[in-house]
Amino acid sequence: MDSDALVLHEDRFFDPDPAVRAIARALYERTRDLPLVCPHGHVDPALLANNDFFPEPTTLIVVPDHYIFRMLYSQGVPMESMGVPTRDGSAVESDPRKIWQTFADHYHLFRGTPTGAWLNQELYEVFGVRTRLNGRTAMRVYDQIAERLQSDEFRPRALFDRFNIEVLSTTDAAADPLEHHRTIRESGWKGRVIPTFRPDAVFRIAQPGWDGHIAALASASGMAIGDYAAFVDALQDRRDFFRSMGAAATDHGVVEPYTERLADDEAQRLFARALAGEATAADQRRFEAHMLMEMARMSTEDGLVMQLHPGALRDHNTGVFERFGLDKGADIPVATEYTRNLRPLLNEYGNDPRLTLILFTLDESTYARELAPLAGHYPALRLGPPWWFHDSAQGMKRFREQTTETAGLYNTAGFNDDTRAFCSIPARHDLSRRMDADFLAGLVARHVIEAEDAHELARALAYDLARKTYRLDQPAEVPESAAMAGVGA
Repeated sequence: MDSDALVLHEDRFFDPDPAVRAIARALYERTRDLPLVCPHGHVDPALLANNDFFPEPTTLIVVPDHYIFRMLYSQGVPMESMGVPTRDGSAVESDPRKIWQTFADHYHLFRGTPTGAWLNQELYEVFGVRTRLNGRTAMRVYDQIAERLQSDEFRPRALFDRFNIEVLSTTDAAADPLEHHRTIRESGWKGRVIPTFRPDAVFRIAQPGWDGHIAALASASGMAIGDYAAFVDALQDRRDFFRSMGAAATDHGVVEPYTERLADDEAQRLFARALAGEATAADQRRFEAHMLMEMARMSTEDGLVMQLHPGALRDHNTGVFERFGLDKGADIPVATEYTRNLRPLLNEYGNDPRLTLILFTLDESTYARELAPLAGHYPALRLGPPWWFHDSAQGMKRFREQTTETAGLYNTAGFNDDTRAFCSIPARHDLSRRMDADFLAGLVARHVIEAEDAHELARALAYDLARKTYRLDQPAEVPESAAMAGVGA
């Protein structure tokens, strides 16, 4: 066998036990070709609005992917040599072939990682590469991908259709005019791309630059924001506009899922301190906690699904942040407490059938102790799939093993890929479908569930639950004023 041949084994990620493996194969075959539902992700909508040819392979695959350059950086490869842009515009490597060669020389670092699994499948299935990527084959693989990228079949919309994506959600700031979404809607193309409302920046009242985010929110909503009441009105206006553009959900990233209901006069006091530039970290903690309550309240009224993903200490490496900026692979998980922190929100809204709150975590110790019992009780709660560092084969397995007996499978939200890397989307969904097939096969082999039930569950986990949890099969009821052209622009 050619030592440089790239081979994807048809039974990859399945249990080696022949009985379990046979059942897993059958379950996977029932789900492998289902449409992809992508309700949470970070693909740039401009990609699909413009539908331009992708750049050459390095700019597409390597430079924007922190999973890649984080691993190389950990092994002493400077980010500058990977072409990662600096905040001050100082020079970094700009020759895409040199960057690709560096990437290929270190490709062995991804053995056994989810990134390696996704990249191999992306190379094989999307680009038709049949050669293992390494230092010897780097330029051969580069040239093959570069040639593919110059054909119409590899434009973003063509790949969207080829990937069989039913719906793709982006993640967008509260003040975003959603111009790219409007372009997509008006183009006549049938692909469904919808925004997600993420207001984190306007809740962080003690952060540098907060006043700029408030000014942008005021401009986008057409409202003067001189007090807390006007701030809340502007947020509702933007939510209405996002819904008019097809949004199904909101998204909230916090270090801790702390919630607290403040009296209106106290919220106004904190907001006034922020406007005066006097807000402290303690003020921000309470204000964010209160605004999570307000987001839950608004969701009971407008139907937007609420996503909450705590537990990431952002930009842990100060030197990397100062030189390269946000999202450069140094966001590190911290221990997270849900039971007490979420009690105020869940007591006020967790029993309300109008709310769907999806919880994510980076702290696996919470699966069985907190998250599964909470989701197994409160009607509003659903558990999001293993996220980020844990969206791996073993992470998925641990999640199912530790949550299913208490929460059941129908109190989970199916799968989402949570990615910026558009071309990796099919590989990520495929890995999830394989791991769920394998998990269910184990239950069948141990006679915990029947084979017929496993087939139904496999489809639910791969497709049905995401559509139902995010209400993607329900038309949004949007106020007429928000649906008018130009509102929020």
